[in-house]
Amino acid sequence: MNKKQKKTLYRIITAAVLFIAAAAAPVTGYVELVLFIIPYLVIGYDVLRKAFKGIINGQIFDENFLMAIATVGALLLGEYPEAVAVMLFYQVGELFESCAVEKSRRNISDLMDIAPDYANLEIGGGGFEAVDPDDVEIGSVIVIKPGERIPIDGEIIEGSSVLNTSALTGESVPRDVAPGDAVISGCINMTGLLRVRTTKEFGESTVSRILELVEESSMKKSRSENFITKFAKYYTPIVCISAAVLAALPPLANILLLNPEPMWAEWAIRALTFLVISCPCALVISVPLSFFGGIGGASAKGILIKGSNYLESLAKAKYIVMDKTGTLTKGKFQVEQIAAESIAEDELLRYAAHAELYSDHPISRCIRDTYEGGLEPQLVSEETEISGMGVKVMYEGKAVAAGNAKLMASIGIEAPIINNPGTVVYVAVDDVYAGYILVADTVKPGAKKAVDSLKSLGIREITLLTGDLKNAAVDTAEKLGIEDVKYELLPEQKVYEVEKILERKQDKEQLVFVGDGINDAPVLMRADIGIAMGAMGSDAAIEAADIVLMDDDPEKIGTAIKISKKTLGIVYQNIVFALGVKGICLILGALGIAGMWAAIFADVGVMVIAVMNAMRALNTKNI
Repeated sequence: MNKKQKKTLYRIITAAVLFIAAAAAPVTGYVELVLFIIPYLVIGYDVLRKAFKGIINGQIFDENFLMAIATVGALLLGEYPEAVAVMLFYQVGELFESCAVEKSRRNISDLMDIAPDYANLEIGGGGFEAVDPDDVEIGSVIVIKPGERIPIDGEIIEGSSVLNTSALTGESVPRDVAPGDAVISGCINMTGLLRVRTTKEFGESTVSRILELVEESSMKKSRSENFITKFAKYYTPIVCISAAVLAALPPLANILLLNPEPMWAEWAIRALTFLVISCPCALVISVPLSFFGGIGGASAKGILIKGSNYLESLAKAKYIVMDKTGTLTKGKFQVEQIAAESIAEDELLRYAAHAELYSDHPISRCIRDTYEGGLEPQLVSEETEISGMGVKVMYEGKAVAAGNAKLMASIGIEAPIINNPGTVVYVAVDDVYAGYILVADTVKPGAKKAVDSLKSLGIREITLLTGDLKNAAVDTAEKLGIEDVKYELLPEQKVYEVEKILERKQDKEQLVFVGDGINDAPVLMRADIGIAMGAMGSDAAIEAADIVLMDDDPEKIGTAIKISKKTLGIVYQNIVFALGVKGICLILGALGIAGMWAAIFADVGVMVIAVMNAMRALNTKNI
């Protein structure tokens, strides 16, 4: 407990002791009133203060106003024990709710601890200086000692170690790293000393992006939360007016009917009971708490959800559209075949490597890494990357083109059809076909299980969209059990395919797109829900997405949907339970069947039960 919660607990205990003493004391009249007023003020002074401030500021109708009016009215009518009990149990419920919120924040607050306080910037003479991470420039060398967090994204230039990535990915399996490996901020260096050359500024590093996503997630409310906010806005004034009518109308009717007993006190007590029962705390607290718990539970699994609106929408997902490379496959290519026509194979590879010199595509990197000769960037000029086709450059005074069959067709070359599974990179030199390079990718270990899991969750249709060639796309789809596959697509064509699905789906059904590349950003934004791969995914894809999977594991798509369905189920349970119990108790209270003690259960009891149910959203261990 924090200091505020401990203070509230001490007040509850003190007020409870004084309340029991007052109830046991054999006194009546003003002495009895004073004995009950003391515990009432001890436990309820803050509620009265908030209600008074609300009246002054014009924000009258809230739970503090309801509690203040109900308990003060009970005191004026001589119902001293009931007045103190209502306030006492209300504060117990508030304490319970405060502790629950703090617990639900724990996963996210633990995530916030990944923010580094300093970076060890290497200085002359082999030493280093602890500086603010914001002051470290790109290309600087930082030192990470065992036990420290990596403050900024970079590449290891010296040292090997084991990294703990659990704060980012939710997985406890450590990761071995060595010189040349890329490392991301937020991971803990567990063993050896590392020298890392930074590749990003601190503000653009993984840890900063994660913290921004978490901080912004609470700003985007779900439909259920917005409904409850609007509901409480109109509900509270209505019940206050209803209570006033309940207190005044029956006695006035008795007077008009010449009844000698108007029964003002009895109907006033019923009205006050009605007010206590009507307090909307259970809904106002438990619904946002459920979504907050769901987001916190997902973050513990390495799934960052940018808002409760996306968490709610995910439960209604019926269509899943996925990219191939880097999403369902590892995105780590290797050259399987070099087939030269008019030149030697090593010459073909040399031309292709220089053509792909400035491209950041995984296939381009693979071809460059395969070429063992020294690259000569000074001989490359007029580089042009054509989205969805390939690249054109001038190398050694010759026009070199490397890409797919569409690129070849654009320069008047009819490329041969290659039936081997994999991605074919055709190469032309001075508009003459020179041969092709076959590059293969491997399916991620959990991809097949991920697709099977999505089918078991009731996903109506799974579609694979890729810019890759037919053979590679169909081969991957068959391995994963995906029946609907579209291939050789440009970025705008992916958007078009998604829009076709959006047109035929029902309004309440949601379409999810999962991708990782820069060319996926438009379709991530066009889909109802966009999911990006966070570890290897591009910055553009992560920014455009609504949900980020920090470890690039496609199985987490199904996990996210399960968490969403569980959270939404808890929300609906709380809404039905709270409104049902309160509705019954309101009727019984108006009829005089339910008294103040029933009102206490209908208010505090329902709130405690709803909050306990909401806390289940945090538990994602078995999902």
